[in-house]
Amino acid sequence: MRDFLTALGLVLVIEGVLWALFPDGMKKAAALAASLDGRRLRSVGLVAAVLGVLVVWMVRRVPAAP
Repeated sequence: MRDFLTALGLVLVIEGVLWALFPDGMKKAAALAASLDGRRLRSVGLVAAVLGVLVVWMVRRVPAAP
């Protein structure tokens, strides 16, 4: 649970930084997402989720440096 909450906190930090640094770009990205049909948006979300799982798996698989 601790790892999950840490990951959630990092998502909020990254998203907050993006909105703070690039508000106009984020508005455009949100408008683009709103204009996509549900099927395409679902596909993009699924690809992002799979890539995220792969990154976490790879990071957890590699042993820590001494």
